Amino acid sequence: MSRGAATWLARSLAGLSVAMFLASGTLYFLDRSAQSPGYWVTPGAVIGELLGFVPFLAFVAFPLVGALIASRHPENPIGWICLVAGLLWMLILVSQAYSAYGLMKPGSIPFPVTIHALLYAWLWVPTVGLIGIYLLLLFPDGRLLSRRWRLLAWVAGVVIAVESAAVFLTPGPLQDLRGARNPFGLEDHPWVEGLGLIVLPLLPLCMVASAVSLVLRFRRSTGVVREQIKWIAFAASFMGLLYLGIMGTGLIFYLISAPQTPSDLGSQSLLGALLENVTVLSFAGVPVAIGFAVLKYRLYEIDILINRTLVYGSLTATLVGVYVGSIIVLQGLVRALTSQESQLAIVASTLAVAALFNPLRRRVQAFVDRRFYRRKYDATKTLEVFSSKLRDETNLDALSDDLTSVVKETMQPAHVSLWLRPETTRKGEQA
Repeated sequence: MSRGAATWLARSLAGLSVAMFLASGTLYFLDRSAQSPGYWVTPGAVIGELLGFVPFLAFVAFPLVGALIASRHPENPIGWICLVAGLLWMLILVSQAYSAYGLMKPGSIPFPVTIHALLYAWLWVPTVGLIGIYLLLLFPDGRLLSRRWRLLAWVAGVVIAVESAAVFLTPGPLQDLRGARNPFGLEDHPWVEGLGLIVLPLLPLCMVASAVSLVLRFRRSTGVVREQIKWIAFAASFMGLLYLGIMGTGLIFYLISAPQTPSDLGSQSLLGALLENVTVLSFAGVPVAIGFAVLKYRLYEIDILINRTLVYGSLTATLVGVYVGSIIVLQGLVRALTSQESQLAIVASTLAVAALFNPLRRRVQAFVDRRFYRRKYDATKTLEVFSSKLRDETNLDALSDDLTSVVKETMQPAHVSLWLRPETTRKGEQA
């Protein structure tokens, strides 16, 4: 395929994905409008529905990034994997919205149950397989780590195909469809569902094996490839840590301020929905990181991002712990002394966290540099020592030796030589 044809195809598929996303959004809000007439004029309800739909923006990033990569590097399958995976996500989303709207308003659109079974019920299997298996196996150059990994690629393909067929043909009621049965299910062959349950555990095992191949590729790689793998590893780690942090923070604040009234419970539910949606939106970081890595755009800034994430992630966790702990302790003291609660504990905790921010940030930055960026930390300290000596040293030979040793220690070149320009006098001084 020529580059022009690849660009046209990639952009067309990306445009189709965006169109399906907009169509699913329209059906989503029409469905909610049919369920709750008049909710369009209720700001709180509109915000709630938006919170339920906004996370799907994360999945739009896959076809957009995939089209960008495929149009510039059509020979690299990474772009096409992202593009096809995003297209499948949009098919899942639009079929779900279509079937839900058709069941809410019977007769308004044709074949809602058939569309649901045809697209929504089983498409998650190849989508997860593309992202969780083949993307890791082929990243970043589109080639397997070695010929030995061909077996995993073939096994994963068979697992995906068998599981997809089993889910598609399993008889019984469809999920989230009010008891409607699968029109494509083999009612006289219940063993199909058992086959799907047997094959299903092989899917995560293939994903783990693909992750192992990426780890091995990172350990064997140097230079650009190592930086590329850092991008996707950073995005996946950041998403996981964000999920754990948000869930832990939400649980802590829920325990501190337990709901006393139904209105408090509703506000906390809204907060929980917001935190959950932020976590889902962080999934968009994976295709974005893939785009930076494959296109090699600002590739070597990943170390700066990792450094800042380590510093501010640790700083945030520490400050949250100090804030929550100080509130609990101060509230306990106030309750013991006055037999009632006071807002003084919250005010004092907030002031303490504000005062600790800069000193704690400097300490965390120094710790991260010493622990994870030792070479950079040692180079910085060496330059600081040399700068202080430079102000006091007057012996040119000693200064030359110090400069040579500093260059060897910080930059570690294969060879170092120092050339000094000979002293010359001006023509006016000679006269």
